[in-house]
Amino acid sequence: MIQKGLSMTDGKCRAWYEGDHILEEYHDNEWCKVAHDDQFQFEMLCLEGASVGLSWKTIMHKRENYRRAFHDFDIDTCAKMSDDELEQLLSNSGLIRNRNKIFSVRKNAQIVQEIQKEFGSFDAYLWSFIDGKQIDNKWKTPEDVPMVSDLSERLSKDMKKRGIGFVGPVITYSFLQAVGIVNDHLVNCDYR
Repeated sequence: MIQKGLSMTDGKCRAWYEGDHILEEYHDNEWCKVAHDDQFQFEMLCLEGASVGLSWKTIMHKRENYRRAFHDFDIDTCAKMSDDELEQLLSNSGLIRNRNKIFSVRKNAQIVQEIQKEFGSFDAYLWSFIDGKQIDNKWKTPEDVPMVSDLSERLSKDMKKRGIGFVGPVITYSFLQAVGIVNDHLVNCDYR
């Protein structure tokens, strides 16, 4: 989720995350950039889910721990994780040790596999909600950027119906930004 406020670090305009190198790297190189890779999309789905009730900064600073714990978010491997393996992760201080969030990775991987069978890819499923064209917003100020949209509500509802966890409309909006379906870089952003 976006932390709003204008930053001018290194002479570049960014809409958020002043002074945090990890978050600025994410903003500059991943956030709102179109990504058609199922594994990356699954990673963002899991990380956004882990962020429920927490800050995105907290999750991004634990991202490498999540990658190690969840096999670089390989969907097939995550779908086969055992109860014992997931239980062990509850003692991993590098993760958010919430049982429901940890176990949701396996369940979500299994559902993403079902989606892949139905649509050919997770990517095809996601982009089918907007006919394959990025929503390129032209916001002028951080306050203009919404936390939810009609699209995030529709996608959230469909993912919940399929059994995916931690995908309320607000988290789903952040997910849409994370995978580039929505571009919310401000019009004056140097990374637009």
